[in-house]
Amino acid sequence: MTTPSETLRLAAEFPAATHEQWQRLTLGVLRKAGLADEDTPVEAVEELLARRGYDGVTLAPLYTADDPTPFPGPPGLFPYTRGGRATGAVPAGWDVRQRYADPDPKATGEAVRADLENGATSLWLVLGEGGLPPAGLSTALEGVYLDLAAVVLDAGDAAVEAVSAWFALLAERGVPAAEVRGNLGVDPLGWQARTGRRWDGPVDEWACRCAAGFPGLRAMTVDATGYHDAGGSDAQELGCALATGVAYLRDLTAAGLDVPSALAQLEFRYAATADQFATIAKLRAARRLWARVAQECGAPESGAQRQHAVTSAAMMTARDPWVNMLRTTLACFAAGVGGADAVTVQPFDHSLGRPDGFARRIARNTQSLLVEEANVGRVVDPAGGSWYVERYTEELAQAAWAWFTEIERHGGMGAALESGLIADRLAATWRERADNLAHRRDPLTGVSEFPNLEERLPVRPPAPAAPEGGLPRHRYAEAYEALRDRGDAHTATSGDRPAVFLATLGPAAVHNARAGFAANLFAAGGVATVRPPVGDDDPARLAAEFAASGARVACLCSSDRGYAESAEAVARALAEAGAVRVWLAGRPASFAGVDDYLYAGCDAVAVLETTLRDLEVA
Repeated sequence: MTTPSETLRLAAEFPAATHEQWQRLTLGVLRKAGLADEDTPVEAVEELLARRGYDGVTLAPLYTADDPTPFPGPPGLFPYTRGGRATGAVPAGWDVRQRYADPDPKATGEAVRADLENGATSLWLVLGEGGLPPAGLSTALEGVYLDLAAVVLDAGDAAVEAVSAWFALLAERGVPAAEVRGNLGVDPLGWQARTGRRWDGPVDEWACRCAAGFPGLRAMTVDATGYHDAGGSDAQELGCALATGVAYLRDLTAAGLDVPSALAQLEFRYAATADQFATIAKLRAARRLWARVAQECGAPESGAQRQHAVTSAAMMTARDPWVNMLRTTLACFAAGVGGADAVTVQPFDHSLGRPDGFARRIARNTQSLLVEEANVGRVVDPAGGSWYVERYTEELAQAAWAWFTEIERHGGMGAALESGLIADRLAATWRERADNLAHRRDPLTGVSEFPNLEERLPVRPPAPAAPEGGLPRHRYAEAYEALRDRGDAHTATSGDRPAVFLATLGPAAVHNARAGFAANLFAAGGVATVRPPVGDDDPARLAAEFAASGARVACLCSSDRGYAESAEAVARALAEAGAVRVWLAGRPASFAGVDDYLYAGCDAVAVLETTLRDLEVA
């Protein structure tokens, strides 16, 4: 028999690694990469590799047991960081919720029945402006067992008609009140944020009715995705959700509900992105924050937040939309690992119009695969205990709480919306994000990186126009796709795609890397590139090739040594041959005749705008 002292211990014969050893080894790698020099102290490694998020949270390159975090508690117990239920999503997985915003009741009904028969477990119906007419609710839910499928309404200022139609339908079909599940989806502050219009309805009456007679039905949704879509950070999204939830708690308790009953009437909706660790930390931090609110209200045992995660609309692209399948898979995985109670995966063609059956099937099968095949739902809080995730959760919660308290000092969520505080702060974050996108520090695969000029986009019927008038709706790809649209429109009208001539100097081994970099950048704006058959250092021959190409803009591509030998002469020859602008693919220098430079980290949007203007693309 093996005694405890004889148990195999992995790496027992090796000395324990130290933090200082990691620092020294990492510094050596950074020096080889040119990111540090011989004078860089070893203590600077963390600072060199750290990344600052939009919330001011610094993400370190390495986390250890020495990074302090508060005890997250067990799953299902205060502060609910590790989940609102002790069993998490085990064993059946989370609620697979599909969204519908089609004004045609019959088409909606067909989609609903197909989804419920093939993996969806609840329905999210957009009604009123931008969705289904409330009068069409009965037709859309024809054949649906309302005691089995939860239904979540999202009706904005058409809530009176939608809620009335919903209760009438339940009565007509004789559905027992105890079997009704879902949410009336009333969110007055969220509607004000999206549209700039205030809406006052019998919210308190509905909440009291749900609390008294419909134990599985909630009255209110705190939809924080609008703040995310306006460009906000994760902490800003959480802080706005927290302030909105507190405002609703005040209203519901003033209407006569006790605190536990009021807490039970709220469900929170958050955006899930392809940044999986950020999404995991956000959902965990959201539960911790709401538990703190419940504790301050004297009901900590009722502070388990009900969460609905939706894959981000802001991250979805209209160009190369198939990449959205990968983005939403990552986001869905993160939502499941983060402990969301319900998850909606947006169809990959979301940015193109109304999704077709194939797109909806892929969306729901993404969830089925993660639950049934990857078994993500079979582990309670898989991220728990990760030093990185635990620290990230804590710092994000601290940043969100600071933003929430600032909103409260300004009079609460309603006052902060009306004063412009929310809009101004989100706009500042969007400007920072847009700058990172323009410089490709935040890359977009298929759009700012590796675009496909030959792609054929699927055609979809236009989606109903979403309500406007409040916070803006941004998509991360919007600047690049606007440029790409200009390039494609020019191609359609003229028959020729706008092009830049790549003056490749020297053999392929010398110029290929920078020529590929330049071609990739120009393609992001719908601009093609042409190059001579072989690399050439002769200015006269390159100028002749340029003139024959019909291009108006040229870009030099070579090594630093090749530039030192030939760049100025070739640039002069290209200008004499008619080039209105000569770029150089490389770090900024001072070559005569070169107008500007392309390099990793340059403002790609500005480069493309300049290029399209030079090419006389309207």
